[in-house]
Amino acid sequence: MTGIRPRARQPRNNADRVASITMTDMSKTIGTIRALAIRPARTTPPLRVDAAHALAGLGLGGDVHADGRSPRQVLLAGTRVYDDYALPAHALRENILVDVDTATLASGTVLQLGQDVLLRLMFQCESCGQLDAQRPGLSRVLAGRRGMLARVLAGGTIRPGDRIRDLGQTLPRWSDDWRERVQHILDALPAQAVVEYGVLARLAGLQPTYCRAFPGMLAKWGPAYAARAVPMRSPLPGVRWEGDGLFDDAAGVYGASCSA
Repeated sequence: MTGIRPRARQPRNNADRVASITMTDMSKTIGTIRALAIRPARTTPPLRVDAAHALAGLGLGGDVHADGRSPRQVLLAGTRVYDDYALPAHALRENILVDVDTATLASGTVLQLGQDVLLRLMFQCESCGQLDAQRPGLSRVLAGRRGMLARVLAGGTIRPGDRIRDLGQTLPRWSDDWRERVQHILDALPAQAVVEYGVLARLAGLQPTYCRAFPGMLAKWGPAYAARAVPMRSPLPGVRWEGDGLFDDAAGVYGASCSA
């Protein structure tokens, strides 16, 4: 996996950030936004909105997944999946419904939504068991087609009907395999630092329940990895790392607000 790149000279503001990469012959329109939704809390269903405000480095304003240290700030889902399986609205719990087959989108791709918003595509969203509440067996049927997760590189307001452009720019890829994401994060750990299991799960885009799998998995990877992650409130020495700089590979091109 690709390591973190050194910070480059940054565009002065959001307009400069967008302009610095949109002027390329490789950019192309791939679709439009069809609908938008936010979830104010994890216990509430998605709420359809007429506009959403994307916050650079955080996610969508008012959404429970807005988190500067998460790779899963925004979920894009495609209308084709809804059509193929006759799903009710918001069944996939997406933030942005697009008329694009999200299964064809690649990690590292940079999309421009509307005039200002830039998204960095991270990895395909797993089809978790919560989808089975919509229809028994749906999580198994949808394997690999639920949608694509993304981070917000540049903020602004988006609305249904806004154009989506693939800017022809590629940032380092993140794996769909959660184990490879965990390994990538541990490889990025600064010297003399350790990361707590809960923070590691958050940075990898995992539910806290995955923490139970870390000790055995890291032990199999060997002492070099096992020593880099510790349980919460562990007495073991080492500076606790919170993920600072993990997403700076995007900040070097798109501005400081993109980093964790």
